[in-house]
Amino acid sequence: MPYINENFIKIPAAYLFSEITRRVSQYASENPGVDIIRMGIGDVTLPLPDVCVDAMIKAADEQRKVETFRGYGPEQGYGFLRKAIVENDFASLGIEPDEIFVSDGAKSDTGNIGDIFSGDNKVAITDPSYPVYVDTNAMGGRAGEFVNGCWTDLVYLTCNESSQFIPELPAEKVDIVYLCYPNNPTGTTLTKDQLAAWVNYALENRAIILFDAAYEAFITEKDVPHSIYEIAGAKEVAIEFRSYSKTAGFTGTRCGYTVVPKSVRASSENGGRVSLNKLWLRRQTTKFNGVSYVVQRAAEATYSPEGRKQVDELIRYYMGNARVIREALQAIGLNVFGGVNAPYVWAKTPDGMSSWDYFDFLLKKKHIVCTPGVGFGASGEGFVRFSSFGDKNRIAEAVRRMVR
Repeated sequence: MPYINENFIKIPAAYLFSEITRRVSQYASENPGVDIIRMGIGDVTLPLPDVCVDAMIKAADEQRKVETFRGYGPEQGYGFLRKAIVENDFASLGIEPDEIFVSDGAKSDTGNIGDIFSGDNKVAITDPSYPVYVDTNAMGGRAGEFVNGCWTDLVYLTCNESSQFIPELPAEKVDIVYLCYPNNPTGTTLTKDQLAAWVNYALENRAIILFDAAYEAFITEKDVPHSIYEIAGAKEVAIEFRSYSKTAGFTGTRCGYTVVPKSVRASSENGGRVSLNKLWLRRQTTKFNGVSYVVQRAAEATYSPEGRKQVDELIRYYMGNARVIREALQAIGLNVFGGVNAPYVWAKTPDGMSSWDYFDFLLKKKHIVCTPGVGFGASGEGFVRFSSFGDKNRIAEAVRRMVR
């Protein structure tokens, strides 16, 4: 008789966004005709940039001809895209093409990266945080038991209102740290000095930082680093994740990449130091078949002069929405974070309401969908997240509903 991975059934059954969908669907079915504005899940609404679509059409047309047909591609990504990434995203930072691994998105990679780490590692995760970090470590057996809303073996780096949602260094020694900046869900950022403190911690403790930079393109302030590799020493201790999903609208097209410098190493049982680049290459070539040629040509097109212009227009559009949301929530007296360097606005609920109670209030009284902060961790209780990835006219209508 086959046995299951018991870690899967330890995880609470309802995934955050599945529960949101269930509640919204139930309310909509009970109230047909109600106009619901969705500002919860961070899915984009504007179409792909024209240059990306044109590149996809051209690449697809190549598949008609024997001379230009492409079959299996390299699992780690085509050379043309890896070269474009290095030259445009990491110019002067010393990253090499064979340290880039193209994938179907940052969500997949931040979840799958655990495959190359032992189950014995002590893992630190900011609280609140993107649920994938926690759940995939639970699946991998590194989280322990789920007791009173928390995992017994994870180290939670509490982020709260008094600290402006900036985590403190762990009091105990940890092996792996997940950081996401600009942050999802809070929209907050770290300055270069603040991020340098984490790199120094990792260097001193031989820890690894898993740095999710999926929202770096939304940064507007000068002292906020776009890459952890802007910090001295980071190439020794950090793996970085990037995505075209929110930047260029690839949520349905699926493309991102992970940077694993060859100088990042971890220990084996016999005491040797092993390159994580080699392990991730082995993992990807075994368990991943690569992103399609057509999609990688579309991603490459984002780096062209016209591609950059069109991507910048998308980002300005969504950040304009973020400003509108932020100002509206401040106008009704809520304490607000984010919306300056990130497309998310994080707001404290009024009158001490719980996250889910305020979610239900907005859904049933204002017909607006947000995301309950408690779904991102215990420290998210009493907060909700608003996504700016909507149509600006719908965002404007939502704002009118909230302020009246």
